[in-house]
Amino acid sequence: MATTVQVGTILIKEWPLMSQLLGLESEPYSGDWSLVKALDAVALDHKIHAAGWNFFFMAAEIKVTVFGALGTTKIQDAVKRILGKVKGQHFNGLEVTEIVAKRFLGVPYASVSAHSRHIQKSCCLDSTEARRASQRDAEWARG
Repeated sequence: MATTVQVGTILIKEWPLMSQLLGLESEPYSGDWSLVKALDAVALDHKIHAAGWNFFFMAAEIKVTVFGALGTTKIQDAVKRILGKVKGQHFNGLEVTEIVAKRFLGVPYASVSAHSRHIQKSCCLDSTEARRASQRDAEWARG
């Protein structure tokens, strides 16, 4: 599992030929999610548009809180929980937008926020059913 999640990190759900089609470098993160290397959201958006695809940003914020001192393991736990929360929406991307360490009565905790992202060919966001079918096809192609 990758250890370099920070604000601006983009995670994508792997699907066949994505790396060749969009020219993305990524490393495995959790399950079928990968961390996009060396690109922020703006650079990734330009790369996706240059390939003739679209990169949607969902306005709804997903936020989780983890207790304990902020560290790599706590951030990974928070991101895994966020991935679990967005699973039913069938989006193929996630952008970490905020990581904040706090204290309450001396107890350390952190909140991690993210927004769903979605990469697709069409300029109109696919329905949940269409995204679900696309993910099923991608899982079948992966084997």
